Amino acid sequence: MKAVVIGGGTMGAGIAHLLLAHGHEVTLAEAPERCDHAFKAVKASLAKAQERGKLDNADEVFANLAVTGDFTLPGDAELVVEAVPETVELKREVLTRAADACPGAVLASNTSSLSIADIAEGLPGDRVLGMHFFNPVPVQQLVELVHHSGVDPVNVAKARKWAEEMGKTVIEVRDSPGFATSRLGVAVGMEAIRMLEEGVASAEDIDTGMRLGYGWPMGPLRLTDLVGLDVRLAIAEHLARELGPRFEPPQLLRDMVARGELGRKSKQGFFSW
Repeated sequence: MKAVVIGGGTMGAGIAHLLLAHGHEVTLAEAPERCDHAFKAVKASLAKAQERGKLDNADEVFANLAVTGDFTLPGDAELVVEAVPETVELKREVLTRAADACPGAVLASNTSSLSIADIAEGLPGDRVLGMHFFNPVPVQQLVELVHHSGVDPVNVAKARKWAEEMGKTVIEVRDSPGFATSRLGVAVGMEAIRMLEEGVASAEDIDTGMRLGYGWPMGPLRLTDLVGLDVRLAIAEHLARELGPRFEPPQLLRDMVARGELGRKSKQGFFSW
């Protein structure tokens, strides 16, 4: 089957990898100046999976990828997943273009916190839903399926089938700020940053406490480094506007983002990478 991924950053490349590894033909749409980077990112990700014994035929799988810088999309695509930066206007814009180009496709947003109903405004809303993957996409088991009041249940079922056939466990969540996972994850993450800010414990000890005491595979501060401090800040600010001051980002987080300490992608966050 044919799928489209819009946005070739970390999440988009990971989603493309996942789709390719499960036998689908994928068109990856990206800005022209970033097409080469996206192309190489997917290729490197598949090669790494083969090195680890998770994939047998990386080159054969990779041959099913097409990268476009002019938004030329296959009209018979059955799934579109956008993974562009977290702004409603941009997500709505790219999905509007995809809706016209791929008239039979389910239109999924990989947003981690934005309102699906807002993104769907002006679109064929019966085809729009949230399909929230987690980083790293090929490894993480969860997909959070988010539905708003206007989506056709048939399309929710189609999205669930796509996710489950790719080996993911699906949870379904009503469209609300932060859904289930971001709302809980950000709440713990912000409190961990406040604890660090107040000198309650070191970053290492806070994370170790959550790993060994609560069974988290990764502590909340290291997870924030992995997601990106700037991304976590934007989500926290959105949740604070929608749900109140309990999600207000700590000053330490704002200061680190202002200094360019964004986590793994900048080599420095709460930990050095």
